[in-house]
Amino acid sequence: ESDTASEISFQLNRHKKTPSTGSHSSDMASVSSVSGSVLSVYSGDFGSVDAQGTVEFALDYDEKNREFQVLVSQCKDLAVVDEKKGRSDPYVKTYLLPDKARMGKRKTSVKKRTVNPIYNEVLRYKIEKMVLLIQKLNLSVWHNDPLGRNSFLGEIEIDLASWDWSNRKLNWYPLKPRSLSAVNGVDHRGVMSLSIKYVPPGSLGEWPKNPPSGEVHIWVKDVKDLLQLRPAGVDSFVKCYVLPDTSKKSYQKTRVIKRDTNPVFNHTIVYDGFHTEDLKDACVELTVWDHEKLTNHFLGGIRLGLGTGLSYGISVDWMDSTQEEVAFWQEMMLAANEWIEGLLPLRSL
Repeated sequence: ESDTASEISFQLNRHKKTPSTGSHSSDMASVSSVSGSVLSVYSGDFGSVDAQGTVEFALDYDEKNREFQVLVSQCKDLAVVDEKKGRSDPYVKTYLLPDKARMGKRKTSVKKRTVNPIYNEVLRYKIEKMVLLIQKLNLSVWHNDPLGRNSFLGEIEIDLASWDWSNRKLNWYPLKPRSLSAVNGVDHRGVMSLSIKYVPPGSLGEWPKNPPSGEVHIWVKDVKDLLQLRPAGVDSFVKCYVLPDTSKKSYQKTRVIKRDTNPVFNHTIVYDGFHTEDLKDACVELTVWDHEKLTNHFLGGIRLGLGTGLSYGISVDWMDSTQEEVAFWQEMMLAANEWIEGLLPLRSL
């Protein structure tokens, strides 16, 4: 199975964790952990320019190639960013919301020293029509700064569910100030209910040592309010890795729950081979995916660890747990052999 999210593999064979035979999960082909934070729609905005001007574009959906196309024609009367030189270096950027993480951004070339740029470029998204119809198109115009201090020049947001798809003509639209809908709540992906427990080596007594090495138990209960990618809901499942190990032995998954944005999994995963000191350097990554025949779509995830940015002395980008995730992991470390319950929001990873 393949997944529509960036993948990175980090192996540290010396510290591999092996799922115990008591696990309820089946092994499948190893898929790397999802990595790389998705920046805000408005990342890098250093300007204080008021939005003005218009943008001309057209929308189309190519049924044969299953491709959404945004033909960006031109802009007129954009705001001037560099008033001393009387110039702007504009480009156009698009996102599909709310799941900008999955589809990513598209952008045109930069046109220098003009407030009336002409692009005539097509920005393309490979996406099923039924998925597209529950998205919004966010099209924004930016001034490009060589030092990365880009300035927001205006935007327009279109609800694709109500778009007239028979309209393939170029039309002019006024650029507006940034919308609150794109700033707030874009990354709400649902909430996972789970419990975790750490069983230290030999803590259960009996011959010879029970367990001979430590175990981490993860009880995935349910997820509420998943992103709905199609009218009938989503067919979701949860993947689990213990990073830094992204091998087959580390990979476990739940069954698929069909057509439900509030799936109940009630699935327990057990990893053995844990020593107490490993808890400082390991990270349990749980990700939720929408299952399709050809590809799986990333819906959101959590990472349970200390969030130090380091694993066994090596700097890693996946050791990025939020305050809530860190507190949850710390509580487990301090309460051996006890189930710790949590309710954690899913996020982009």
